[in-house]
Amino acid sequence: MAPALGPPLPARHRPAPRRQGLQGARAVKCRHCAHPLELVFLDLGFAPPSNAYLDAAALHRAESWFPLKLYTCTQCWLVQTEDHAGAHELFAADYAYFSSTSVSWLDHAACYSRDITRRLGLGAHSHVIEVASNDGYLLRNFVQAGISCLGIEPTASTAQAAERLGVPVLREFFGAALGRQLAAQGRSADLVIGNNVFAHVPDINDFTLGLREVLKPGGTVTLEFPHLMRLIEQAQFDTVYHEHYSYLSLGTTMSIFGRAGLRVFDVEELATHGGSLRVYGCHRGDPRVDAPAVAALLATEAAAGLQGAAAYQGFQARADRIKNDLLAFLIEQKRLGHRVAAYGAAAKGNTLLNYAGVRPDLLPYICDAAPSKQGRFTPGGHIPILEPAQLEKRRPDVVLVLPWNLVGEVTQQLGYIRGWGARFYTCVPGMKEA
Repeated sequence: MAPALGPPLPARHRPAPRRQGLQGARAVKCRHCAHPLELVFLDLGFAPPSNAYLDAAALHRAESWFPLKLYTCTQCWLVQTEDHAGAHELFAADYAYFSSTSVSWLDHAACYSRDITRRLGLGAHSHVIEVASNDGYLLRNFVQAGISCLGIEPTASTAQAAERLGVPVLREFFGAALGRQLAAQGRSADLVIGNNVFAHVPDINDFTLGLREVLKPGGTVTLEFPHLMRLIEQAQFDTVYHEHYSYLSLGTTMSIFGRAGLRVFDVEELATHGGSLRVYGCHRGDPRVDAPAVAALLATEAAAGLQGAAAYQGFQARADRIKNDLLAFLIEQKRLGHRVAAYGAAAKGNTLLNYAGVRPDLLPYICDAAPSKQGRFTPGGHIPILEPAQLEKRRPDVVLVLPWNLVGEVTQQLGYIRGWGARFYTCVPGMKEA
């Protein structure tokens, strides 16, 4: 889903420097509106890139850690990272996230494909582009329906998996230049899809311009991304990591679209990833009327205070409470002699475990269904990642589900552990038994 970036980025794909100084003073500017950033939303200290899983040889080499701090822009209200690491340092050619690992995500993609095809009247005459197409988890539905499609995914590991499913893949980075190039080649799209990529791009304005450039007149853009309002409500601080450059509300998204000559005409609230938005966009002059859902959600965000500083203050203390409760829980389990394991070596879990300083003495291993992660180690904490069959073999007393957004799927798949009295737990937004 995220655009896993391979080799060092060409200059046009690197984020523009956002630091300006005078006589040693430092100013960080908003990546959208260039307003000076002063309101700190969250500071998680230093952390390695959350998807930089390690092989055994890498355990003996120095590991890169970067500051992980979020600011809130008090002009456009975009929450964003303070950039220290370039995109080429955060994504690698062997990127380990494969969207198809989650059954519920595959179902979500299939339902979307079916519904959007019906809604837009897509058929053999249509062309669909997905940006950050990952392993073909979504576009394979269009291939099966006989609808022309193209995935844009520069990471070799996931692009190869998509191509094996019959999905055509362009191994490029997406932005305004590529959008114009595709349009000039007659490859403009009736539908442009971006699932969980909008927050991952360092230059969000250039990316959005690219959407406009490649979109046919009368065409539709749909983007899905975690909703900032839900992140704040549920204290989802573990979804913060370097690869997530931006944290978005509907209001800020509309501002970004407007600057690029696009317009949001509809929006849906989704349960995925702890609460996401799916926005529907079109060219600014498109005759489609805005759906009532747009004004309704803007009003909800206003009521939540998303355009005022107070909504962003106090979040640090909530994150610290979750961290401290997790540590207290793990220490107590160790004192009681209970065997503890975790399930799901997700990026959000790595953020949580590294901020809490959890190491193998408190959490000996994590099981994960993705073969790309098995046999490797988590960044920072160096916790071994094993195949799920190890749960049956080792029989832990407690299983901590790190991807709490998939807890229903995980507890159903691993329900057999209750047979020996084991219990599931999650810790965001608070420590509780699942």
